[in-house]
Amino acid sequence: MSIPENILALIQKYQDGSATEEEQAILNEWYHSFDDNIAEVDNINREDADEISEYIKNRLQNTIHSNQLHEVKPLYKWQLPAAAAILLILALVLFISYYKKLSNSNINTNTASTIVHKVNDIAPGGNKALLTLADGTTIVLDSASNGTIGKQGNITIQKLSNGLLAYTINGKVVTENDAMFYNTISTPRGGKYQLILEDGTKVWLNAASSIRFPVKFGGGQRKVDITGEAYFEVAKNKDLPFRVNAASSQVEVLGTHFNINAYDDESFVKTTLLEGAVKVSVHLSDQHPEDAFLKPGQQSSIDNSGKLKIISNADTAEAVAWKNGRFQFTSADLKTILRQIARWYNVNVIYKGNADIHFTGQLSRTENVSKIFDQLALTGEVHFKIDGNNIIVTP
Repeated sequence: MSIPENILALIQKYQDGSATEEEQAILNEWYHSFDDNIAEVDNINREDADEISEYIKNRLQNTIHSNQLHEVKPLYKWQLPAAAAILLILALVLFISYYKKLSNSNINTNTASTIVHKVNDIAPGGNKALLTLADGTTIVLDSASNGTIGKQGNITIQKLSNGLLAYTINGKVVTENDAMFYNTISTPRGGKYQLILEDGTKVWLNAASSIRFPVKFGGGQRKVDITGEAYFEVAKNKDLPFRVNAASSQVEVLGTHFNINAYDDESFVKTTLLEGAVKVSVHLSDQHPEDAFLKPGQQSSIDNSGKLKIISNADTAEAVAWKNGRFQFTSADLKTILRQIARWYNVNVIYKGNADIHFTGQLSRTENVSKIFDQLALTGEVHFKIDGNNIIVTP
């Protein structure tokens, strides 16, 4: 089915809430011409509503399938398939609105309860983190207000409005002699956090991640340890190299932008370089160190055995999509996608199936989890059910 350009524009305005009454009337008229086999809305009986709604949904889903790429099942594409997905929402909204006009005069309390269903849904993650001081004291950062948030010995810790944690000793800024004080910031599943280290380096932590860092860099280097996933914008300092330890790898830079994915439940530790230059080193006890230098646009991949591989022309947008509020996949298998969803929504995903399903596309991380699975289900490859904090997925 071909969707006219003017209709696509009106659909977008309808979704934005900016469509005029005249434009909505045009959409209504176009909608009624969508299928001659559907009875006029005014003639629909209440018992036929579910059947017709399912009919519309199937027709529109077929439209989406007809425009998908043949080599990969798209997860969501903001081209014609996206317009068809918007059309699905529009068609159902228009159908419901007309049906409500038909039914409102006869609805009683019991009837209304059969039409409105409570949906068990799960909200996306947000800014959540825990600061662990050198003495073991913990501070919940997402609920802590700006100002003094803790003390360790004679060191005072302040949370500033720009995200920087400032450390002072008896009112004086911490010096290199106090660099033995290490703190850790960790995010739970369903959490993320951004911080600024004392040298000005910016760090973004993804869900279920952590960074261990000194209150003051010293000893001729800047060194931090991470778990999970983190994005770095390292402050330039040619005299103090910046080193990140992640699993069995170490990344060394002077000033650059890069992403490290080092989750325990992933098969590879991946470092993706966006700007500058980095040296990636593999350190395992049973083999000699292996080094590689990355250029912008390249990605290193280290498997559990310590084998290092360099990927040229890596998809940098996909690597940092999480930082920019998106899930983004290129021919990713379903289990990889489900692991990301589980971390961000803090849910248990139970996959009952062994189908070799791959997806390409992107999704917003700001939607409730049902919206994410609704869009996955548009491909016709998966089905899901939310049961408390569990999400059951079947092919």
